[in-house]
Amino acid sequence: MTGAGEKKPAARLVDVTLDESGLAPPTPEIEQERRVAIYDLLEENRFGLLPREGRPAPDGPYRLTLSIRDRRLVFALATEDGTPAGEFHLSLTPFNQVVKDYFQICESYFDAVKHLPPAQIEAIDMGRRGIHNEGSRVLLERLEGKVETDMATARRLFTLICVLHFKG
Repeated sequence: MTGAGEKKPAARLVDVTLDESGLAPPTPEIEQERRVAIYDLLEENRFGLLPREGRPAPDGPYRLTLSIRDRRLVFALATEDGTPAGEFHLSLTPFNQVVKDYFQICESYFDAVKHLPPAQIEAIDMGRRGIHNEGSRVLLERLEGKVETDMATARRLFTLICVLHFKG
């Protein structure tokens, strides 16, 4: 956290947009997850592009647009002033099972909150966090060599990847 007068680091995201064109409208729960993830991500994150193919990476901070195109997860990045900074595509295949598992346990969690005692809700929530952590680890592996980031940032980005996977 930076105090008054301290400069925020350049290796960070200052704007995150989801390209949800062609996707099913989100449920209120999914919409809430999206809002919270973006808010938390913009409050605190570490996201720095790494040099590629012998070229230095453009300096941050960055604006990120996340989308799914041709069954690939697309990270389109620009500098704070809007200058394109790079784009990379990740296969969705490594995410498919963990996203499916995450949606199933989230559904169980949302149902549990309505009907079950706190101890059972807590147990389901622990499972949900474990699956979320697994998805975040997959994302960290997929970003290796492209982006320098941390687990907290990867967790929030994984939430947004799940939002893009939502099929209604």
